Parts: sequence; C-alpha cells; structure tokens
Amino acid sequence: QVQVVESGGGLVQPGGSLRLSCAASRNIFNIGAMGWYRQAPGKQRDLVAVIYSGGGTKYADSVKGRFTISRDNAKNTVYLQMNSLKPEDTAVYYCQVVVAPEGGYEYDYWGQGTQVTVSS
Repeated sequence: QVQVVESGGGLVQPGGSLRLSCAASRNIFNIGAMGWYRQAPGKQRDLVAVIYSGGGTKYADSVKGRFTISRDNAKNTVYLQMNSLKPEDTAVYYCQVVVAPEGGYEYDYWGQGTQVTVSS
C-alpha cells in the first residue's frame, strides 16, 4: 500500500519555527521532485517549495529566506523547515511526491495535509 504521510504541523506564535516532515512509503520508486503546497481557507492550493531529484530547489517568493526544503532519499522523506513564521503562513500544508518512471509518464501522490496555525 502506497502512503504519503505528513507530520510536524501545529500552533506556533508569530516569529516561531516549525519543521514539517513527509514520508513516502518504501514501495514508491523512481521518485523525482518532492514538494510542499499549502491551502488557506477559501484560497487555492499554492506551491511553497519543491526540491528536485538532483537537489535543486524552488521557493515561493513569500517564503524565500524563511523556509528551507530538504530531502533524505534513503528514507523517501522530504522536510520543510519554517522559520520566522507569520500569520499569513497559516494553512493546511500538503506534500507532493512525483514519480518519474524511466520511459514513462510522471504521476504523483499527495499526503492528507497537516495544519499549520500561526497566531498569538
């Protein structure tokens, strides 16, 4: 059974930090990009950060300099270190795992989401 499980969300004060983790089950192979998206109430789901299989990264402008994405390929895990959190970072954070089979089309798996609330 394929699973993508996020953890690490919670309630934090403005200026605080959280670290999100996303573990993809070991029966997922040929993982390409891994990314984090977020969705606030009444808004669309937007990209926060992505890390490619070669290690390259991309961030939304709103989180540059505050968030850092990293991955551990041996564990099929991606992390999102979030510092200097702001109330506008409040959202449900979702993990995306892209599978890139050789000679085939890419497809993806999503986690169930983890709530991040930034409030005093």
